[in-house]
Amino acid sequence: MRKATAGVVGFEEALEMVLGHAADLTAPTTEILPLLACSDRVLTEAVQADRDQPPFDRSTRDGFAVLASEFGNGALKIAGEVRAGEQWLGSALQTGAAIEIMTGAPIPEGADAVVMVEHVERLDGEIRRMGDRTVRSGENIVPRGSEARMGEAVLTAGTLIEGAEIALAAACGLSDLKVFRKPRVAIVATGDELVEIDAKPGPQQIRNSNSYGLAALVARAGGDAVRLPIAPDRRPELEAIIRSGRRCELMLLSGGVSMGAYDLVEEVLKTLGAEFFFTGVKMQPGKPVVFGRLPASEGLPAQFFFGLPGNPVSTQVTFHCFVEPLLRAMSGAAALSPKFAQATLAADVISKPGLTQVLPARLTSNLERPKVNLVSWQGSGDLAANARANCYAVLPEEKERFAAGDVITILLR
Repeated sequence: MRKATAGVVGFEEALEMVLGHAADLTAPTTEILPLLACSDRVLTEAVQADRDQPPFDRSTRDGFAVLASEFGNGALKIAGEVRAGEQWLGSALQTGAAIEIMTGAPIPEGADAVVMVEHVERLDGEIRRMGDRTVRSGENIVPRGSEARMGEAVLTAGTLIEGAEIALAAACGLSDLKVFRKPRVAIVATGDELVEIDAKPGPQQIRNSNSYGLAALVARAGGDAVRLPIAPDRRPELEAIIRSGRRCELMLLSGGVSMGAYDLVEEVLKTLGAEFFFTGVKMQPGKPVVFGRLPASEGLPAQFFFGLPGNPVSTQVTFHCFVEPLLRAMSGAAALSPKFAQATLAADVISKPGLTQVLPARLTSNLERPKVNLVSWQGSGDLAANARANCYAVLPEEKERFAAGDVITILLR
């Protein structure tokens, strides 16, 4: 059991706490799904090659199968053709001969290289090398079993399944896979100012964007979002809605975690016996973020929760920093840090010392290096600025000025 801290902590300390709890999780239950339904799920058992891959020596180019030592010594007679999906049925390659071959076709017996079609001159049923072109033994050939041997594990348990993994499983003849079940995530947006998106807001009201944004992020991170009704800033109603989400594996509450008279989330969680691992993080935006766990009670297991700030950019930033790593682990994946990378600043930046800043930014890249620009924004309620961004610039708390050309950390999303 990890010790609760229940205080405001530094950014790195908060992340370490989350990853520590993620590493302690037990594996979720499993299910078998059709292959195309497995995207963004996690494998529970290894996938093995059902035959050698490739199952034969395979040509990687359109050209001519030759004996490398003969190529360039004079004309080679074209003895026939072999296409992908066919097998060369003639005799082994004879001295002074070449066999036309297509990409993906099996190499005829006796050949040890493929010369590309654009590297030869073809005339009257013969080929000659073009200029001083040469070919080495094994060139443009993928040997049988060089990608995987029959029975070898090509995907390990715990692998997150995306397009590449689905293609590999299909190549092994698998039409379904055994995966971990999605964790259910209760989403509670709090605040008297909120109305649902199909309602006409009054002059002092706003639409409930956080609930929808969080549901989309949860789905992308491998969870099953359960949107609960808007919780008003009144203890009985807030407690009732929190209790209604206790059957989910994780609960996300947005709003109500600051220091105002009507910020009641922490107070209600305390009445339900919650332990708090931290009650704030030295970061901007997102400082009021709360992380803790409700105890097992009334036949229900213990449940992790996050109290996320109500401003929508803060909500999404803290989700990417803290919720997503825990949620991925609850989905059966390894406990991994958020998707940090490095990029070069395109312009000077003045930061706020004492807080780790995680600011909306836009990453552009070319063949040389990725560059990042901060997005102009009006603060942590600026949804439009957040939508213009495609990443976040992570500026450490101990530094105030960053110059164009500095390499900084970015958080991908």
